[in-house]
Amino acid sequence: MELLVLIERYLKTSHMPETKFGRLAVNDPRLVGDLRRGREPGPDTIRRVKTFILEHLA
Repeated sequence: MELLVLIERYLKTSHMPETKFGRLAVNDPRLVGDLRRGREPGPDTIRRVKTFILEHLA
């Protein structure tokens, strides 16, 4: 699944602001906005975002 889709679903279900998500997940409050504008995340960012989401869904 595309990372941005995964993030958007998490934001919708958690009601977390996108800047807070980016700050907590990868210490980058601009992450979600940048991804929406076409930023390509690196492998470390992808891993950190997926780990954050999985830990907070449990």
